Amino acid sequence: MAKLKRLTVKIKGLVQGVSFRYWTIIKARELGLNGFVRNEPDGSVLAVAEGPEPKLKEFLAWCKTGPQYAQVKKVEANWGPATREFGDFQVK
Repeated sequence: MAKLKRLTVKIKGLVQGVSFRYWTIIKARELGLNGFVRNEPDGSVLAVAEGPEPKLKEFLAWCKTGPQYAQVKKVEANWGPATREFGDFQVK
């Protein structure tokens, strides 16, 4: 089994009110990742995902564009070891 990693991504720009969280869940589940996504008070979206590094890299690449109506200006990514605390991927 591949070693699991944890990716924390903060996405800034026009990312709230454009179905960003909904499409993030679709993408994460498609990639077999576990974790969560939520809107932050500063207008950004925070996603925490765990899974194999190649799948997380694909997820990160997707976050840099997002869904159709999003306008991503900046993405901050932090890597760490997986905690395996998530059973699926959902909105918080």
